Amino acid sequence: MVSSASSPSSPDRVLNAGILGATGTVGQRFIVLLAQNPMFRIHSLGASERSSGRQYSQAAKWKMSELMPQEIRDVVVKPCDPTHFEGCDVIFSGLDASVAGDIEKAFMEADFAVFSNAKNYRMVPNVPLCVPVVNTDHYSLIAAQRAHYGMKKGFIVTNSNCSTSGLVVPLKALQDSFGPLKRVIVTTLQAISGAGYPGVASLDILDNIVPLISGEEPKMEAEVLKILGGLNDSATACAPLPDLKVSATCNRVPVVDGHTECVNVEFSGTPPSIDDVKKCLREFTCEAQAIGCYSAPKQVMVVTEEEDRPQPRLDRNAGEGMAVTVGRIRECPVFHVRFTLLVHNTVLGAAGASILNAEYAAKKGFI
Repeated sequence: MVSSASSPSSPDRVLNAGILGATGTVGQRFIVLLAQNPMFRIHSLGASERSSGRQYSQAAKWKMSELMPQEIRDVVVKPCDPTHFEGCDVIFSGLDASVAGDIEKAFMEADFAVFSNAKNYRMVPNVPLCVPVVNTDHYSLIAAQRAHYGMKKGFIVTNSNCSTSGLVVPLKALQDSFGPLKRVIVTTLQAISGAGYPGVASLDILDNIVPLISGEEPKMEAEVLKILGGLNDSATACAPLPDLKVSATCNRVPVVDGHTECVNVEFSGTPPSIDDVKKCLREFTCEAQAIGCYSAPKQVMVVTEEEDRPQPRLDRNAGEGMAVTVGRIRECPVFHVRFTLLVHNTVLGAAGASILNAEYAAKKGFI
């Protein structure tokens, strides 16, 4: 067993965490974040057959800028099978979508609480697709999910695509304050870390922009509608927004971390002033903050007035990577308002969201 976090200052019990896909880049980010988090103790590491049975330092090609935690180095990697994760209270999945589906389902059916970064279950109607600073009300689906699968404790919660996670934060604030949105156009400039390791070939990305990320655009367009929507009357399934139209264009750019997104928004009703938009974004809060979740940012959105911000190198670590930075907020001559946002794609856009989802679930008694 690995113990890397200090004792929490609150009476919350420390949860034993298992990580699936622990040798990959998302799994490595889970390790970095969990090693600093007082709510969790890293208990078990799982990976593919070629890695299982080996010490973690030998199995993983460490790609984080932070040093590999010393207490992780000698941990023996296990197969991604529920029988090897006895004693874990929560499972974090950084598995690739090509293998995540069956493995995550097996853990859920073994009565584990599974927090997934993969796409496989995001659009299943009774699975919360949760950006934890936006739509924790969707946790009401867990009761229906457990009833459907006959589970007592097990469930699956997914976080969104990395680019979606940044987009829905200001959209949620605008929707809550000024009513329904009618149309959204987003153009993304996405960092190479979003492609994992080894990722995009150097000859493709150096001195270049790749104007295609396969499957990314339809994922964004569908996920926004589910996240910003509600639940059906019986709280057994999500009810995606029926009228909002989202158009996404996704590009890969030679930046290591941090997705930049240029957004145009049209409201269904009378549009707010630019000053009201800025005030709305600055003052937006979430339930995870209110209940004292460790990873919740102090400020959900950082609104910058500098004319050339946000920038990935300067702004991706806002709120320890859990805040969204929004700038260049101005009127749009075609729609109503336009702005540029930046989200850390491996923190709020990946592992950090899963961890905050688990913190929220623990605080609310789902774990």
